[in-house]
Amino acid sequence: MLAAILLTAVLAALLAIVMLLPTAASTTSEARLIERINDLLPQTQCGRCTFKGCKPYATAVARGEADINQCPPGGDATAAELATLLRREPKRVDPKFGIMPLRAEVAWIDEPACIGCTKCIQACPVDAIVGASKFMHTVIAAQCTGCELCIPPCPVDCIEMRPAAD
Repeated sequence: MLAAILLTAVLAALLAIVMLLPTAASTTSEARLIERINDLLPQTQCGRCTFKGCKPYATAVARGEADINQCPPGGDATAAELATLLRREPKRVDPKFGIMPLRAEVAWIDEPACIGCTKCIQACPVDAIVGASKFMHTVIAAQCTGCELCIPPCPVDCIEMRPAAD
């Protein structure tokens, strides 16, 4: 009787392992695909694709929940790379997600006009803006991705986009 119970338990455990193997393998391959897609994206974290950053967009593309043409900062080149990776037909970036910049841009703060409200600091997804409350702020151009998320919250309109240094 005890031997039959042990044999049943062992068989049940083996069956559970066998059933989990394809799931684990598909999860691993999906994770690798998400990483490969994410590596192709520009990492601006701008949200123009309607997702809260490049990794969530990469996840949606990998799962077939988003199209390859939703990243204006990456432009048509990124859409083409995604099409090649995923073996899909290339597409141009859909204009409903925004305009592709002709040249890389970074935010610039008119420092004398800045009132130090910190709203731009809170909006920056990559911490490229430094300053303190009630003191002027500045942009660390080398870290700025050009996402433009700092512009709308600025109450004094002292932020503008300028061409990035090469």
